[in-house]
Amino acid sequence: MLSVHPQYIKDSVGNNLVILPQKEYDALIEELEELEDIRSYDEAKKDDTGERIPAEEAFKIIETKRNSSI
Repeated sequence: MLSVHPQYIKDSVGNNLVILPQKEYDALIEELEELEDIRSYDEAKKDDTGERIPAEEAFKIIETKRNSSI
């Protein structure tokens, strides 16, 4: 579990602001990016039909499309 030690201050117009040590902020961002990756993976798996093709065939398809767009 991520442990953070926030400090709270107010700006000149009274808005609440949060201050975190740099290491905690970086760890928080890293956790959020990982969560985003997990959500993206889960979304992709939801639409997965289970159909697979060999890598060599995929490369041929990509190369054919690349050549036809030139």
